[in-house]
Amino acid sequence: MPAIPAASVANLRDLGGLPLAAGRSVRPGLVLRSAQLDRLDPADPAVAALGLRTVVDLRTDVERDERPDRLPPGARGLVADVLADHLAISGLPPAARLKELLSDPALAEEHLGAGRVREAFARTYRTFVSGESARAAYRVLLTELAAPDAGPLLFHCTAGKDRTGWAATVVLSLLGADEETVREEYLSVNTAVRQAFAPLIEGFTAQGGNPDLALDLIGVLPGYLDAALDEVAVRHGSMERYVREGLGVPDG
Repeated sequence: MPAIPAASVANLRDLGGLPLAAGRSVRPGLVLRSAQLDRLDPADPAVAALGLRTVVDLRTDVERDERPDRLPPGARGLVADVLADHLAISGLPPAARLKELLSDPALAEEHLGAGRVREAFARTYRTFVSGESARAAYRVLLTELAAPDAGPLLFHCTAGKDRTGWAATVVLSLLGADEETVREEYLSVNTAVRQAFAPLIEGFTAQGGNPDLALDLIGVLPGYLDAALDEVAVRHGSMERYVREGLGVPDG
């Protein structure tokens, strides 16, 4: 589905309309994804039209403290911290340091150059599958999605691309979307994310920074998703068993 052009929420997307098996499609208006909601304006027509009832925040304590969500009237917020037990050892910078790194090409190269950023993202995506806090967080999300009175439900992280991208992958896979649909949805956020970070990327490259490094850092790549899918295959054999055994979410 195309992005929803909200003025106060970045990278807002409805999973509704995406094709599923047997000619079905995801029902519109029930499951949505986005970047953080710190600037959400309840009067924003695109936001008001959603009628959100549940918001699942996948961010860390630090991210939430620095930029707290603003929830629409009547919506309840749930915390599901994917990286609570991983971020410090991931090799990735906290979201708050992205601007610092993208303003200093030498610092970015020192910490994330020579392919280290891709390696770090691959490790982190594997942790989305196997990490204790990640399993607890995605269990919360799927449990809420199964509740009859939870929707419309929106889940988000900071940029709405990695933790949120894996959540969308799991949800669509369980609903019966094929691999092409899942991958297209995962990669579809790149346009919005690159637009949001465009001034930083332009400034970074103007100072001699490697544009590929910047894009690897702020975008999503097929290899990142492949790392998580491989972790599912190695540990559980299938997405269904990952959800049932790894996340502890029962069938049905």
